[in-house]
Amino acid sequence: MRFQRCKELFGEDFTKIQNAKILILGVGGVGSYALDCLYRSGIKDITIVDYDRYDITNQNRQIGSENALNQCKVSTLIQKYPGIKGVIQKMDIAWVEKFDFTPYDIVIDAADTTKVKIEIAKKCYKKLIMSLGSAKRYDFSKIEISTIFNTHTDPLARKIRYELKKANFNKKFTVIYSTEEPKCKDKGSFVGVTGAFGLAICSETIKKLLK
Repeated sequence: MRFQRCKELFGEDFTKIQNAKILILGVGGVGSYALDCLYRSGIKDITIVDYDRYDITNQNRQIGSENALNQCKVSTLIQKYPGIKGVIQKMDIAWVEKFDFTPYDIVIDAADTTKVKIEIAKKCYKKLIMSLGSAKRYDFSKIEISTIFNTHTDPLARKIRYELKKANFNKKFTVIYSTEEPKCKDKGSFVGVTGAFGLAICSETIKKLLK
């Protein structure tokens, strides 16, 4: 049976995993690996949101990009993972404000835009798992899971902390981040870290569902 090994590991709790509703915002180098892991773990109800198309520079790290240049990420992944739902949508602040996050048990933020990430946190911090900076690094052992106000080293985390404090927002939410200093200034990336971020998010999602 397809999920037999999962059932042996999780026992009766596997039903909680199968019945969960998960939303993944962004299916690039981090989000695509989170999707793959959750799908293989037996979660039936997964919705992905993205607007981009695959570029040749995505092929070093994004699941689905192998034979899909210039194709829509959401459309490609829906075919690759039968049963998931897709929303082809550019995520901006107006969309976040209007979107109903209520039906989902876990919201995974793997989006790129800082202002959007901040608005997502304000709206659904209780069930949020946010990916911070995974690019410009190559040591997966520096990945940590914490809450936003306990992060350090990561410039993106610093900026988000600053903006949240400025807005008098002090609620805790889960983040995946790296304590490794960025190794380049441009858009360098390594699947050993971006993919590991996605797998860490998957693991944290399962842990939260089992609680």
